[in-house]
Amino acid sequence: MFGYGMSMPVILVVLYLVNCVKVLREYERGVVFRLGRLRPQPLGPGLQFILFPLDKLIRISLRTVTLDVPPQDVICKDNVSIKVNAVIYFRVMDPNRAVTEVEDYLFATSQMAQTTLRSVLGQVELDELLAQREKLNQQLQTIIDKQTAPWGMKVSAVEIKHVDLPDEMRRAIARQAEAERARRSKIIGAEAEFQAAQKLVDAAKIMSEQPMSLQMRYLQTLTEIAGDKSS
Repeated sequence: MFGYGMSMPVILVVLYLVNCVKVLREYERGVVFRLGRLRPQPLGPGLQFILFPLDKLIRISLRTVTLDVPPQDVICKDNVSIKVNAVIYFRVMDPNRAVTEVEDYLFATSQMAQTTLRSVLGQVELDELLAQREKLNQQLQTIIDKQTAPWGMKVSAVEIKHVDLPDEMRRAIARQAEAERARRSKIIGAEAEFQAAQKLVDAAKIMSEQPMSLQMRYLQTLTEIAGDKSS
């Protein structure tokens, strides 16, 4: 009984130390609340000691988070209804603000990205969305980064992943692309004919100015005819 009585305090001390000693990884920071008050500086990586249960530790990762934005129904400026999804890359720069300024920074960033995606893409036409995606990515990144900055976030990139078009719009775009290819083909053919005609005009001008060149061309033609076995 005496040995058992001596071991209980030791067990309690060990359990208390286990709850007081925390190990933070290199990419983690510890936001500490002592009796509800926020400590000014978050704890860095390594072995850290807190006063349990007076202190409450919240682990915050500083690694870049890849957040997938689910498909959003967007009506473009030219009244075309599409579905667009995107991906956001961001990281926590200020762990204390990420905990105190917003309840759930991951959920809040996702919701902010969804509303911004619908708002920005709803102000452009479909052709601009398809042709200037890089410009829209930069615009989305700037807006979302500005809106999430008070939460201690830094948005490094926003990428529009996929634009889902209605079937009738896909067929219309295919017909438009086919008509554009036919137009370019006709323009190229017309330019080739123009250049050939221009060369003939230039040759005729040279021959008119140099009668000997016309005679030499005549003799060359006779030589070609003589060498041909056909009538």
